[in-house]
Amino acid sequence: MRNYTLLGTCPDKVGIVARITGFIAEHGGSIIRANQYEDIETRMFYMRYVVDANTLNMDAESFRQAFIPIAQELDMEWRLTDSEVPQRVVLLVSKLEHCLADLLHLWRSGDLPFDLACVISNHEDMRRLVEWHGVPYHYVPVPKDEEGKRAAFDQTAQLIDQAKPDTIVLARYMQILPPWLCRAYPNRIINIHHSFLPSFIGAKPYHQAFQRGVKLTGATCHYVTEELDAGPIIEQDVVRIRHHDTVEDLVRLGKDVEKTVLARGLRYHLEDRVLVQGNKTVVFT
Repeated sequence: MRNYTLLGTCPDKVGIVARITGFIAEHGGSIIRANQYEDIETRMFYMRYVVDANTLNMDAESFRQAFIPIAQELDMEWRLTDSEVPQRVVLLVSKLEHCLADLLHLWRSGDLPFDLACVISNHEDMRRLVEWHGVPYHYVPVPKDEEGKRAAFDQTAQLIDQAKPDTIVLARYMQILPPWLCRAYPNRIINIHHSFLPSFIGAKPYHQAFQRGVKLTGATCHYVTEELDAGPIIEQDVVRIRHHDTVEDLVRLGKDVEKTVLARGLRYHLEDRVLVQGNKTVVFT
């Protein structure tokens, strides 16, 4: 069934729901899912309405044009998406395959619908896996020197630009994106970090967790910002650690959590369930 999803954020006041649902009803629309939330501290209103496209007397573009005056009246930031137009995605990966392999499986099986444009990597290790799926693979090595890094990220940015993605996913891409690249895709770059943020930021978080003797470790799916591992969090989960577990055990246990959290967070993003406000998110699950 074809649906349109309407997401919006605006200052809260009386009559928002009536105004929007009334507009949809005036055009024959049937709302099949409705989510709304008011942040009592900021007095901001968040909403997600899924409308049966077949009940409306207009297409998506006509809906957008007709909704503009209402959005202006409510001072609303909003977007409307069409379920028949899948998001275009670029995946970035380094040497570890578990998150990439899981996303490739979900994509190929149709369990997580998106248009996979290409995979970009700073290593050759994943080429056979990716090309077996019939997906273009671009190898862009990233040297350690600053000049080499700048050239590598310039090339990476060109490949991303050519792919014209809606969303970029760092599926254990073990490089820090330069600030200018982060700014180019606000709230459109998704990363999986192998710790329960904000704990253990940066490199080797499992080793940091082991040294602290944690009883729980986990993974965090978040949007990428200029500040390392500090972007708005989309999804998290944990796994219990026992006193006799080694660093290798933490890594092994963590891999299962990482791929699950990344797939779940990406699904929420692709299904337009995430609204960002500052460094926080509202996720309508």
